[in-house]
Amino acid sequence: MIIRSATEADAEAVCAIANWVIRDTLATFNSIEKTPEQVREQITASNGAYLVAEQDGEILGHAHFFPFRPGPGYRFTAEHTIHLLPAAQGQGTGRRLMHALENKAKEAGIHVLIASVSSANPAAIAFHAALGYVETARMPELGCKNNLWLDTVFMQKILTPGIPAPDSAANPG
Repeated sequence: MIIRSATEADAEAVCAIANWVIRDTLATFNSIEKTPEQVREQITASNGAYLVAEQDGEILGHAHFFPFRPGPGYRFTAEHTIHLLPAAQGQGTGRRLMHALENKAKEAGIHVLIASVSSANPAAIAFHAALGYVETARMPELGCKNNLWLDTVFMQKILTPGIPAPDSAANPG
């Protein structure tokens, strides 16, 4: 298996995985399926920080990070998404994707990476905890899908602990 930056040619396979998660799980509160063009745009906009796991020509999963919130005060914080095919889960694929994504985030100057996890996805909560993510908030009934109120669990990992904050006046972002 290889972990690599996604290309526009991966958009169809990534879209299929994302839409399976949207359509068939409570892992995301989104109920609107993506188009391959939307995924192509995300891949292009990520500047190499949209990763895929590939084995024997098949995309097993994808992960990327994006700004947590707008504004210069949050420029060192990003949120991420990771999705795997069911057959790839529990095989180390997600762990390898996340380690590569965290390295990309560090290279981009990201200090904190955030996971926003559906409470209906305890496997994702356990996965992130095993990677060193700490639960920082649980927001009751924040989302709704399939006529269910669902909690959002925020988890975070400080990627560069001990690194002093940059001088905001010298580098407003």
